Amino acid sequence: MRLFEIGDEKNWARVETSVDEFKNEKAALEHFQQEFGSYINDMVNRCIFIEKEEGEVLGTATAWYGDLNGDGKTAGRIHWVGISPQYQGKKLSKPLLSAAMNILSDYHTEAYLTSQTTSYQAVNMYLNFGFEPYINEKSDHEAWTLLEGVLNRRIVVQ
Repeated sequence: MRLFEIGDEKNWARVETSVDEFKNEKAALEHFQQEFGSYINDMVNRCIFIEKEEGEVLGTATAWYGDLNGDGKTAGRIHWVGISPQYQGKKLSKPLLSAAMNILSDYHTEAYLTSQTTSYQAVNMYLNFGFEPYINEKSDHEAWTLLEGVLNRRIVVQ
């Protein structure tokens, strides 16, 4: 694992495009510039890559910051986690998430992440890691109830 270096925007875009977050790498790079361009100095401390010994980037995660409740209170945010499809299922996500959480612990006392219900394998890993559902509206509760069936596990929803 290693931290982001200037120029890694292309590696980030390649990974995030490979997991269908963007229609192509150009769109991913445009989003990167929009979201992180003015925070590039933060990226060198908060974005992690996992790679092969020869340098091929396999995945990325960002230990970012955000405002979950809209109350202006900054919390740590696990953001843009992705493992290229050909490397998924090879037990790379947990060490990547652990590294991101360690970075967050240097800056924050609370952490959150957002995910899609279609990313049920990732949601399962996040639950195993200790994250808990955050219910903001009725549809959130319904989504977690559906995930219980998909994951075949009890999910404590508060």
